[in-house]
Amino acid sequence: MPDKLAFKPVTRSTAKDFEALFAGPGGPKPCWCMTWRATPEEIKDNQGPARRQQILGRIEDGVPVGLLGYADGEPVAWVSIAPRDSFRNLGGPDQQAGEAIWSLTCMYVRRQFRGEGLGRQLIAAAIAHARKRKADILEAYPVAPSSPSYRFMGFVPAFEGLGFVEVGKAGTRRHVMRLTLS
Repeated sequence: MPDKLAFKPVTRSTAKDFEALFAGPGGPKPCWCMTWRATPEEIKDNQGPARRQQILGRIEDGVPVGLLGYADGEPVAWVSIAPRDSFRNLGGPDQQAGEAIWSLTCMYVRRQFRGEGLGRQLIAAAIAHARKRKADILEAYPVAPSSPSYRFMGFVPAFEGLGFVEVGKAGTRRHVMRLTLS
């Protein structure tokens, strides 16, 4: 198991790696990380193949969608990190004029790499990426470790351990947590 992953943004040049990770065994191919991104028009066709085309279209257009984590040159993990306004309403506090908020909405680690603390590495990489992109705030929507759903959004203790503070709730399970970056 890797001690540390190498991270790259998902771009046209890494899109094939993104596809390989998502389409691989146990990958999140039903959603293609479009659950929170899909527009009302895109939701009308929300099956896996359509979602794949929707996310690949964003990548082709240069829209930020997230980071890939690599172990020995192979993509093994994903974190969705992008400007908050590129997602549907996630339930966080209103954005103030001039405030640059980025959202971390999803994480995925290939099964054989789970349980090794890679989730914290994904969050830390997302923090660094958001800072590099001049975000003022990074917002996340994790759940309690005992939650029966939304586990792909991460767990509250991991975010707390990296300095995030809870600012509200989004529904009954998701906690809205923020880290001030500037």
